[in-house]
Amino acid sequence: MEWETVIGLETHVQLSTNSKIFSGASTEVGAMPNSQACAVDIALPGVLPVLNKEAVAKAICFGLATNATINKKSIFARKNYFYPDLPKGYQISQFEIPVVEGGSLTFKAGENTKTVRLTRAHLEEDAGKSLHEDFIGMSGIDLNRAGTPLLEIVTEPDMASSLEAVEYARTLHTLVRWIGICDGNMQEGNFRCDANVSVRRKGDSTLGTRREIKNLNSFRFLQQAIDYEIQWQIDELEEGRPIVQATVLFDPDSGDTRLMRTKEDAHDYRYFPDPDLLPLSIDEAWIDNIRTSLPELPDSKSSRYQESYGLSADDANSLVSHANTAAFFEATLSHCDVSDKAQAAKLAANWMNGELAAGLNREQLEVNQCPVTPESLSALILRIVDKTLSSKLAKQVFDELWKGQTSVDAIIEAKGLKQISD
Repeated sequence: MEWETVIGLETHVQLSTNSKIFSGASTEVGAMPNSQACAVDIALPGVLPVLNKEAVAKAICFGLATNATINKKSIFARKNYFYPDLPKGYQISQFEIPVVEGGSLTFKAGENTKTVRLTRAHLEEDAGKSLHEDFIGMSGIDLNRAGTPLLEIVTEPDMASSLEAVEYARTLHTLVRWIGICDGNMQEGNFRCDANVSVRRKGDSTLGTRREIKNLNSFRFLQQAIDYEIQWQIDELEEGRPIVQATVLFDPDSGDTRLMRTKEDAHDYRYFPDPDLLPLSIDEAWIDNIRTSLPELPDSKSSRYQESYGLSADDANSLVSHANTAAFFEATLSHCDVSDKAQAAKLAANWMNGELAAGLNREQLEVNQCPVTPESLSALILRIVDKTLSSKLAKQVFDELWKGQTSVDAIIEAKGLKQISD
C-alpha cells in the first residue's frame, strides 16, 4: 500500500478503409505474403505517397465522438528508425500537429465512474510483419500490412490500475466499432494496446520511470501484463534498483515481461516534416458533414434505454456493447405491438442478454448471424405478454427457433405448449 500506479495507454486502431493510407494497395486480410505491397509500400525509388481521404474522415469521426479538437491544419512527419519490416527506414506519422487533439472517454470501473483524458489521436502508416515460425534460423518479411492506415490514440497518464486500463480499452473498442472506423478484430492486430506503466510512492507528485509494454492484443493479456509489471517495478525499487526506461514484451505463456530495447524518446526518432506530403487542410464544412452522419453514441443510447424502458444499467450497457446488438434489440421492439413497451423491452433485454447471448457464445456467432430473428423473438415476447406461454414453455419455443423454425405460433400448436389458465 506504500506504492501507487500510473498508467497511460497508446492504442493502435486499424482504420477500416479498402486501400492503404498512402497507396492504392488493398488492405484485405489473408492474402499471400507480399501480394498486396505495391511500389509505394515497398519504397521503390521515386515513388510518392498520396493521402487516403477516407482515413482522414474516420479520424475526424473519432475526434467528434470524443469531443476532441479537430485541427484544421495538421502535418505529416517522418519518424526515423530501423526495423527489418519498415522498407523506407522511416514511418510516416504525425508529431507536432496531429489531426485530433484532446477529448476524453468516460466509463465504469467497478463501482466508480472514470474519465480518462485523451492527449491526441494521430494518423500514421503500419509497418510490415516479421515471420519467424516457418523459417529455421531466419526470419521472413511480409509487407502486406505496410502502409495500412492506423489511428494512434494516446491517453494522459490518468489510470491507476489494470482494471481501469482494461475498462478504458473495452470502452474504446466498443466506440471505434460503433462509429464504423475499425472492425476491432484483436486476433488480426486491428486493435492493439501499448501500456506505459510506472509506480511511485504514495503522495509523491513526481512520475516514476515508465516502461512500455508493447502490442497487447487481448484484454486479458493487457490486465495480466500490467499487473506483472507493477509488481516487478515495486520489487525492483524495494531492492534498491532503479527502473530504466525501456520497451518490454509480454509473454502470455510465462506471464512475465521481457526486455525488448531501452526506450527511445522523441528526439531519437529525428522527426521532421515529410517533404513529399503537403500539410493536411480540413474545412469546417467537411467536419459538419461528418458530424451529421455520426450515429447515436453508446452512452447516449444506454441512457435512453434506461430512461425510456426502465432497464438496468448493466442490461442497457450490454445491449449497446455493439451496434449490431443494439440494432437487433430495437428491431425486436419495433415488432412488439403491445401497449406496455417497457415490459416488452425488459423481456427483450432478458432474452438477448440471457438465452440468445449464451447461444451466440456457444456457437461463436455474431448477433447478425443469429438463427433467431428479431421478428421471431418479438413474436415469442408477445406470447409471454398475453400469457399464452410461461417462461419455462417459452424456453422450449426458443430452442425450436434456434434450430431453424420461424413461426412461434406453429411451434406452440405443434408441441401443444399453450399454457392452460384457470
